[in-house]
This record gives sequence, structure tokens and C-alpha cells, in this order.
Amino acid sequence: MTKLLYIESSPRKSRSKSIRVASEFLNAYREKNPSDEVFTIDLWEKTLPDYDGDTIDAKYQVMHGKGVDEKQKNAWQGIVDVCDEFKSADKYVISLPMWNFGIPYKLKHYIDVIAQPGQTFSFDPESGYSGLVTGKPIALVYARGGAYGSDDAKGMDFQKRYMEMLLGFIGFTDIQSIVIEPTLAAPDDVAATEAAAIEAAKSLAMTF
Repeated sequence: MTKLLYIESSPRKSRSKSIRVASEFLNAYREKNPSDEVFTIDLWEKTLPDYDGDTIDAKYQVMHGKGVDEKQKNAWQGIVDVCDEFKSADKYVISLPMWNFGIPYKLKHYIDVIAQPGQTFSFDPESGYSGLVTGKPIALVYARGGAYGSDDAKGMDFQKRYMEMLLGFIGFTDIQSIVIEPTLAAPDDVAATEAAAIEAAKSLAMTF
């Protein structure tokens, strides 16, 4: 059975543009692939391990091929559990709003947990870094109040640019994006933008 993991990072729920468009994607996907499993992680409901001193120490012990003490071992196991859950999927969808030109802190916390050596990337002194999450498609639904497509505004976009860089770093090459912007425009314009994004989402779901 194919497993699709949907990661939701907006706390606005029914008022969220990113969630609404992602939901339309998932509905269309389920209709097209009724036997697939769709598993949701709501980052506002999920308890993530703290990324604290023991965890960081364990990370560097792992990176250098050294052993860990009991505290580090327990801290690292919490990281491994979240990584295993993430890597168990065959396909991914992430919905996220732009916050202060970047991503919600709940999503950043999740990324800090899963972007780990030996879990989602490896390092070799000769070849450098290599992503370990390979051969899997991912679709991202972005919502942002402003418009960041122009050359003047692109430099302020630390949402889409960051996600694409990070996902590429851990191995993703098939990255699809749906952008809803600007959500702070006139109501009629926002409605048209959202409708276009929904159609794009449904279309992508048919081939995802």
C-alpha cells in the first residue's frame, strides 16, 4: 500500500488558505487512489522532542562515529522515532503559510528534528553531503499575504526558497509547488487566486 504523509503547519484551520487548498488536493488524490493510505501530522497537535543539549551532543557523536551516553541515547531515540515516521511515507504533502518572510516555528522545529545525520542525510569527507530521502515526490502548498514573484520581492522569500533548499538537501528531487498569493489583496482577487490554486491542486493530484 502506498502511504502519503500530509504535514499541516497552520493553526488557522478553517480560515487557512494553505489548508483549504491542500484539502482539495487530498480529496482529489483519495478519489484517484482509494487504496492508498493518507496519514496526517498536525504540527499544532503533535508533541515533538526538544532539540536540546543532549540531542545536539548526540548528533555530533553520531556524525563523528562515536558512542553516546545514556542521556544522549534517550534523546537521540526520540529523534529517530520521528525520522522513522517521516521516512515511512512514499509521498508527501506539506501546507504552510508564510510567517515573517519564513515558515511557522512549529514546522521549523519539525525540520530541525528530522534533518539528521544517518537519518535523512549522510556526510562523507570526500563526496560531501548526500540526501537519503530519495525517489519520493513531494507537493507543497504555500500561502502568503504578499506577492513574491517579482525580482524585487524574491529576496524576501525565505519560505519557498528555504523549503526547496532543505528538501533538496535531504534528497528530494521531485518537488511540486502550489502558491496562493497575495492573500491580503482585494476579496475578489483573493477568491480568484484561491480558485486557481484549487484547480492546480486537483490537477496535480491526478498525476501525483
